[in-house]
Amino acid sequence: MNELQILYEQCLTCTRCPLSGSRTNIVFGQGNPGSHVLFVGEAPGEKEDLCGQPFVGRAGMLLTKVMEQVGLDRQDVYITNILKCRPPQNRDPNREEEQACLPYLLEQIRLVRPVLTVCLGRIAASRLIRPDFRIMKEHGIMFETSFGPAMAILHPAAVLRNIRQMDLFVADMNQIARIVKGSEG
Repeated sequence: MNELQILYEQCLTCTRCPLSGSRTNIVFGQGNPGSHVLFVGEAPGEKEDLCGQPFVGRAGMLLTKVMEQVGLDRQDVYITNILKCRPPQNRDPNREEEQACLPYLLEQIRLVRPVLTVCLGRIAASRLIRPDFRIMKEHGIMFETSFGPAMAILHPAAVLRNIRQMDLFVADMNQIARIVKGSEG
């Protein structure tokens, strides 16, 4: 059993916060554990909770479509969330929930060892890059963190709500694709 599988098994029985009592499934992560890029969202939604996989709803479909558009294959990246359980009514995660799950996420990052960690949206960026992160001003900028290089891009759900942001989203994904392709060579 590999280390990611062991971590997954630990998450299955986690009761560190009240969300464990309302989950259908944990949403641990999916993709290539040897990937050069790791995408981090904030928390699973209803569809993710039902099937146990991250980014499978409308936002996930957009993420996958834009990845393909810029030459990234979803099977070649690793995708996870800060929280492994769904908050009720898809509300933003609270501090207690984030603190309970953050050790799991940091261990996932350590085990995958990505060249780049990409925060999907303001909430993930404010937890992993800097508490006062401003997504509209700082998206696409590389930051050095305790776990290596990281950047944030708009969350695909935000792009769905404001389609005028699609060009920014695609431009940032193109930049990610260039970084990944450069690290593979």
